[in-house]
Amino acid sequence: MAELEKRAHQADPANRARLRWRARRGLLENDLILTRFLDAHETGLTDEEVDAFTRLLDLSDNALMDLVLARKEPEGEIDLPHVHALLARLRQA
Repeated sequence: MAELEKRAHQADPANRARLRWRARRGLLENDLILTRFLDAHETGLTDEEVDAFTRLLDLSDNALMDLVLARKEPEGEIDLPHVHALLARLRQA
């Protein structure tokens, strides 16, 4: 628990900047969707939502686009309730 508190997104401007930098993607469509989402919702994201966002950013551009466009659903390590919840928000954005 203490480690999570050390890395808390809202409490650390460096974590916020790092997340925004990682949201910049090679695929323009992903870049637009993710940066617009962060522009609208970044300050209100919980640490659990940031974890889900980070897990999505670990994916390749094509895999991420398939999830955002609902061509596929999360599988394996990212098949988690908080990832599904964040994807639902991204799909509405």
